[in-house]
Amino acid sequence: MSAPYEFEMDLRWSDQDLQGHVNNAKVVTLAEEARVRFQSFLDSATTGPPEANRVVARQEIDYHAQTRYAPSLTMQVGVRRIGTKSFTLRHRGIQDGAPVFTVDAIMVNVEGTGRSRALTEEERAQLEEWSWAD
Repeated sequence: MSAPYEFEMDLRWSDQDLQGHVNNAKVVTLAEEARVRFQSFLDSATTGPPEANRVVARQEIDYHAQTRYAPSLTMQVGVRRIGTKSFTLRHRGIQDGAPVFTVDAIMVNVEGTGRSRALTEEERAQLEEWSWAD
């Protein structure tokens, strides 16, 4: 798939700061919610229970413009990189047709012991379907 997973996300009153902008720390929460929706979408396309418990190993945020408190925000999520035991998700918030923030999160699959494990071929194939090249 050449395009990222995209949906409208409603902003909450508590997301804003005193100037009516979305608080910079709330961007982490918005990315988390987008990631959960994306993962739920992926899980609904698979047969049987999800194979992975995934954790965020690293997260990097670029703020491109002030995110305003408004009824909604367009969110995009896609896969930037696939490694042996990890993959990178890109989350982008868009208002008025322009990016306002980008969050890259390195995700790692973990076993019940908490140790990382390699991605399966099925997981790799599914992630490749959502490869996102800017």
